[in-house]
Amino acid sequence: MGQIIGITGGIASGKSSVSLYIQELGFTIVDADVASRAVVEPGEEAYHQVVKAFGEDILLVDGNIDRVKLGSIIFHDQEKRLLLNSIVHPAVRNWMRIKTEKALAAGEETVFMDIPLLFESKLTFMVEKTLLVYVDERVQLERLMNRNGLSETDALARIQSQMPLADKKVLADAVIDNNGNLEETKKQVKTVLCNWNVL
Repeated sequence: MGQIIGITGGIASGKSSVSLYIQELGFTIVDADVASRAVVEPGEEAYHQVVKAFGEDILLVDGNIDRVKLGSIIFHDQEKRLLLNSIVHPAVRNWMRIKTEKALAAGEETVFMDIPLLFESKLTFMVEKTLLVYVDERVQLERLMNRNGLSETDALARIQSQMPLADKKVLADAVIDNNGNLEETKKQVKTVLCNWNVL
């Protein structure tokens, strides 16, 4: 029986770079962000439920959901945000479970799930081990401002809307310190995977 490892982090912590590197090492990554887009494609069950709940005004001309419009609706209305989450989250979990089971059934020994809100959404039951990509808040702030062209106030607001990485550090089975350069990060990833007998 194979094992499932969860990768998590925070905004601009470098989680995507670590996931990409693990993929380059030959592992399957099942990505929650990819899943959240896939489950609301036209024709999917969650798509029909979202359109039923929010009306056809949220659709683009081609029938796809207008993510910007839907985002602006739920951003200011907690009840609607919870409604959307109650539709999308179970569908995302199911999509990820199916992809993971397929990879394991195909003989893969280790599959990685990339879940940004692994701890916040209490999804640790889906994985056996957790790997956190960590950066200091100052580094996180600078990277987010540079990457998204945000002011310090806007970048800080986004960071503070998430669980602090320092709190996640306590919950994770292993921590990758991503304050340095990519080569240092890759070395740490290899060390952790070797310690876990994955590599």
